[in-house]
Amino acid sequence: MSSFKEWTGKAVGMDRTNVDTDQIIPKQFLKRIEKTGFGEFLFYDWRFKPNGELNEHFELNHPENEGASILIANENFGCGSSREHAPWALQDFGFKVLIAPSFADIFRQNCLKNGILPIVLKEDEVFYLLKQAGDQPYELTVSLETKSVSDENGFETTFDIHPYWYNMLLNGWDEIELTLQMEDSIKAYEEDQLQKR
Repeated sequence: MSSFKEWTGKAVGMDRTNVDTDQIIPKQFLKRIEKTGFGEFLFYDWRFKPNGELNEHFELNHPENEGASILIANENFGCGSSREHAPWALQDFGFKVLIAPSFADIFRQNCLKNGILPIVLKEDEVFYLLKQAGDQPYELTVSLETKSVSDENGFETTFDIHPYWYNMLLNGWDEIELTLQMEDSIKAYEEDQLQKR
């Protein structure tokens, strides 16, 4: 996993509450065994009309929002089933940061495990960001090192993140890589157990 220190990117707003994982990545696209290739199916039922044409009214299909890497959403984003495919699809589409007043807990954990930074901000701060993102181009700078979010208009705020996930993302570790940090201790324990037999 790549380390996350600071990111500046275009922010797109999705002012919808209770966006569930079946809306993020519909169930018919969960047959793939790889972690990649899900981006084209992100928000499929919203991005496309029943005839397969792009829905020009959907936020991510607006030309000015193309290339966005920061998604600003509303409360309870990622609710529903615990499918890990949801963060895979968001990441494959190009999103590195998600901002909302609240996330479903399992979805939030899945994002962190896959290198996406989900940031919880106050409702009034999210409302400000959603409003600003309606006027493109709009960029945000997210610093994990200082736990801050800022724009060029003078907005700046901070966010909380558990020390465990802070270190994981900052160092670019997944849980396997974290375990390998203790390889010497694991080997010493195994050798000690063999000697006791």
